[in-house]
Amino acid sequence: MSASDWAAATLGVAVAVLTGGLLVVLALLSATLRNLAGSIDELRVESIEAVEEMRKLAREAAGEVDRVGAVLDAADMVGQRLDGASRLAARTVSSPVVKALAIGTGTKRAVRRMRQGDRDATPKDATPKPAGRR
Repeated sequence: MSASDWAAATLGVAVAVLTGGLLVVLALLSATLRNLAGSIDELRVESIEAVEEMRKLAREAAGEVDRVGAVLDAADMVGQRLDGASRLAARTVSSPVVKALAIGTGTKRAVRRMRQGDRDATPKDATPKPAGRR
């Protein structure tokens, strides 16, 4: 065999080895791509389920927000009514006419107690009544 024959044979073996290596790499790449496609499908299914769950939770949260809003509105109305009632009570109590009536009523009660106190005076020889009973 001549040198050119040896070179051709060596080149042929090298091409065959490289071709075999390339086929192995292509087979591994194909398996990896199939695995990747399966992972993508799983991810798609899980993400669709997650999105549906998030939509459901968002609807529930919107309902809760509406309910809380209604409660806050009701509490605000109650607060406004209490403010109005307290203002009315303050105006009523601070009115000079009410003050004059209160002084008159208090004076009348004081005079009545003083008069009853004169009638209820007991003689010195009377026995005292037990405390706490009337």
